[in-house]
Amino acid sequence: TNGSYGMRFESSYAKRYKFRGNVNIRFENLISSERGYPDYLKQNIYNIQWSHSKDSKASPNSSFSASVNLGSSKYFKQSINQVNIGSNLNNTLSSSISYSKNFTSVPQVRMSLTATHSQNTQTEEINMTLPTLQLSVDRVYPFVGKDGVKKGFFKNINLQYNLNGRNSIVTTDSLFFKPQMFRDAKVGFQHSIPLSTNFKIFKYFSASTSMNYEEIWYTKTIERRYDVDQSKVVDKTINGFDAFRTYSFSSSVGTTIYGTFNFGENKKIKSIRHVMRPSVSYGYTPSFEKYYDTYASDASGTMNKQYTRFESGIFGAPGLSNSNTLGFDLSNTFEAKVTDKDSTKVEPKKIMLLNNLNLSTSYNLEADGVTSLAFSPVRVSGGTTLFDNKMNVNFGATLDPYAIDNSGKRINVFNIDNGGSLFRMTSSNMTLNYSLSSKGKDDKKKDKNVQSQRNGGREDDLFGTNRDLGDNRKSQFDEDDDGEDKISEFFNSKLPWDITFAYSLTYGNNNRENKIIGNSIMISANADITPKWKAGVSTGYDFVQKGVTFTQLRFERDLLSWRMSFNWSPFGTNANWGFFIGIKSGVLSDIKWDKRSVINR
Repeated sequence: TNGSYGMRFESSYAKRYKFRGNVNIRFENLISSERGYPDYLKQNIYNIQWSHSKDSKASPNSSFSASVNLGSSKYFKQSINQVNIGSNLNNTLSSSISYSKNFTSVPQVRMSLTATHSQNTQTEEINMTLPTLQLSVDRVYPFVGKDGVKKGFFKNINLQYNLNGRNSIVTTDSLFFKPQMFRDAKVGFQHSIPLSTNFKIFKYFSASTSMNYEEIWYTKTIERRYDVDQSKVVDKTINGFDAFRTYSFSSSVGTTIYGTFNFGENKKIKSIRHVMRPSVSYGYTPSFEKYYDTYASDASGTMNKQYTRFESGIFGAPGLSNSNTLGFDLSNTFEAKVTDKDSTKVEPKKIMLLNNLNLSTSYNLEADGVTSLAFSPVRVSGGTTLFDNKMNVNFGATLDPYAIDNSGKRINVFNIDNGGSLFRMTSSNMTLNYSLSSKGKDDKKKDKNVQSQRNGGREDDLFGTNRDLGDNRKSQFDEDDDGEDKISEFFNSKLPWDITFAYSLTYGNNNRENKIIGNSIMISANADITPKWKAGVSTGYDFVQKGVTFTQLRFERDLLSWRMSFNWSPFGTNANWGFFIGIKSGVLSDIKWDKRSVINR
């Protein structure tokens, strides 16, 4: 080992009717080469995972929960004690610890404190909130009479109070929990008082209108000026309390339209039902130029530009120009009634043709045609399920009504007037996920890839199974099955198997590139070769890069009191193999032989 060592601590805890949780801490001291050689390297890597949940019956008005996953950005790439491809390929570690409490006053007050952490393992950048304070007071209806009926424009008028306080920190692995990390923190408070109401128009239209007042508090602002010595514009941080106030107005109206196409009771497809939900919204926010100052952008002092001292604030800054927009949204669902295959059933069977088909766009009433254009791109998205809900299909596209110039910039000329089609498709995507099993949808394998899920990976085996000292899925065999009954069942039934595949297609044409950006398929399959042998494979193919993606072959043998397994990833940056044989019993689980290759990280 050359002096390298690793430590692992795992524990689960629980108090009946109170709380439960588990802790998983891993540490490795890695040393490569010899001291004095140029390639000598010594580093410490670690990973901490903690989950905690409180029983709701213990205290109905308060809750505490934790889901922590933090550590060295390179842990899952450099650790020699685990091979977790899903965690290795994922680029984000995230954590959340939250406490909430409801105060039984009138109106009711809700408070929550949350600490969050998000870590990019590629850039080693860490974003944290320590903490976020949220406080809200329930809606108050000042015009409701003693009967409590909320009907009409005035009686539905309500107001609310919300407070959002945040201490935001952006740091890196090397500065994690060092003094500089806290010196660079940004603190802010956002107060908002929304005033809203909703009502009916002509019986069939639902309308709502609202006004919102916001006040933002900051402990740091900036002062921008041109520095003659450095020959550039610099920002100076000003410590001290400062605030700005804004207000906005919004309104929306929508309805629901039902349409049914009947084909006859004797037809296989009896009818198709189409539900449309169109809505139009309007939003207005005035200019708050009083919060803007000017600065000289060059040494001569003749070129002045505008800025606001609140630019670097975590809750944003007041707008310089008016925001005056109309929004258009349309959602659709399609459902069919068909003749049931079961002739004994009288009622027709309902099937969903499209779970959703959504279209949305907006129109900027303040657009000048130069710095801003009137219409925003049309966003189309949809999804459905096929084959008795075994396949999920999702798709989306962005359609731009404007043309672009030779540099790829949108111009104030409609694409159809520039010799093109009505819309210019700038991007589109489609994903398919399909899972099936010889046991049927109600009896699929229940084991989930928990370790990979904790690190943002998948619950299935598309990225292979893990070889991890902390992976609870010790075997693919069901330990509750009786040996003899299982053998009899095996030879009296079809070959047990399961398969999962995922397909993804992405098209890009933002700057006339007109090409497929992503096109890949991933497959995972498992089968019982004999009552005591299981085999599985996970692989995929990238049609753009023209190469096989991550591939893993796995075999497992049930040796009654013992189990034996072999995993092999034959190629790629994560190429490795591993052989294991050991006793199943938890008491004697340390009697084992585990031989693994070292991944070329």
